[in-house]
Amino acid sequence: MRASGLCRRSVAAVCALVLAAGALTGCQGWSDKDSADGADGAGGATTTATRPSGYGSVFLAVDECSSFGTTSFTEVPCTSERAAARVIARYDGKVADGPSCPATTDFVLHISQAAPASDEDGDGAVPQGYACMRKLEPPHPGDPGGGGGPRTIVGDCVYSVGRGQVRETACDGKGRNPPEYKVTSAVTARSRCPSSTALYVELGGGMPVGCARPV
Repeated sequence: MRASGLCRRSVAAVCALVLAAGALTGCQGWSDKDSADGADGAGGATTTATRPSGYGSVFLAVDECSSFGTTSFTEVPCTSERAAARVIARYDGKVADGPSCPATTDFVLHISQAAPASDEDGDGAVPQGYACMRKLEPPHPGDPGGGGGPRTIVGDCVYSVGRGQVRETACDGKGRNPPEYKVTSAVTARSRCPSSTALYVELGGGMPVGCARPV
């Protein structure tokens, strides 16, 4: 879950994007509690992926699956009963230096650099990277209004946490914090938001400004 920068219409200062450190650099948990509570799952410990031998030529490549675990994840066949989430995008390097995950990503799996017995190219190492994951079964916290995921997108609801920041929460009100605003559109600049906008939420990407209205 991420914390987003915000500005109310009465404030002239430009919004600063503020990210919750655990949201993009660590693993986004997928338990029912995290899905319902939205941003409250952001402070969880980073989860490390470990690789068993025999599954795929690249560790957690796109369309491959991971198991569910509280302390670690492993790559498993997507047909396995242990499969819990599918990789929808995969990048090397650090999250802060790489591309953003797709909008409806449920969580980000951080892959620590390691030297397992079996690796993707035979050099004895799996490079540091991150996998953008989508659960195989609902609920999907990354969906609009789901109250989770590493990105805030149109359709998401947020609540204020003070100091110019907001965090996501489920739009259905089942999260720990009730929704206060809903992002109804994304635009290139605040001046393009409709007059009914009560809050500006910085989203990033090609449409970096979210126009939010009270719920």
